[in-house]
Amino acid sequence: MSVTIAKKITGFAVVKNEEQKAPAAVVPAEPERELMNENVARPEMLVGATYKLKTPLSEHAIYVTINDIVLNPGSEHEERRPYEIFINSKNMDHFQWIVALTRIVSAVFRKGGDVTFLVEELKAVFDPRGGYFKKGGKYMPSLVAELGDAIENHLKFIGMLPSDNLDEHQKNFIAKKRAELSSGPAKESADSKNDFPANAQLCMKCNTKAMIKMDGCMTCLNCGDSKCG
Repeated sequence: MSVTIAKKITGFAVVKNEEQKAPAAVVPAEPERELMNENVARPEMLVGATYKLKTPLSEHAIYVTINDIVLNPGSEHEERRPYEIFINSKNMDHFQWIVALTRIVSAVFRKGGDVTFLVEELKAVFDPRGGYFKKGGKYMPSLVAELGDAIENHLKFIGMLPSDNLDEHQKNFIAKKRAELSSGPAKESADSKNDFPANAQLCMKCNTKAMIKMDGCMTCLNCGDSKCG
């Protein structure tokens, strides 16, 4: 296609070739973030924690060990994720289902993703013979539920679940209520296993037998939950 130049040429310039231009600055690629999945190889050493469970169902304690793998060590994406679980006890009555449970839970851990659903699934298991109260007044519907509680504590410890620590306002509120109870004219005797009154009811929020009626309102002396807001 021809182009007609109607004006007089007064000057010209030479356009350089693309290869003669200064090369653009090379930005180093960010290393790929490693996520937990079933293809992650087990390192020679894992870090972990062991939890001792003492239940009224057995004279022997149960020891739950959860080992974690550290992903992306030394980077801003460093994180600790559960890798395997072991349950040991001198009591061999539940040996078969405990071995099966450890293998299934460990497989879920290695699969990666959101494994926090295990907590609610295990804590929702109820023993048809009835549950029991742990030292401190916390209710456990079954031994499996207590294993779920141990896993929950560990996931909070490594940061996969938010901690349920009380803030300063809640701590002051509970301290005030306990002080009112101890100085009241009709002080109830406390349970020898905890600091809560013997006639306290079960709190549906924290599953602890620490709910009492004060000032016409049911209030939990453990977590601060109140029916009056």
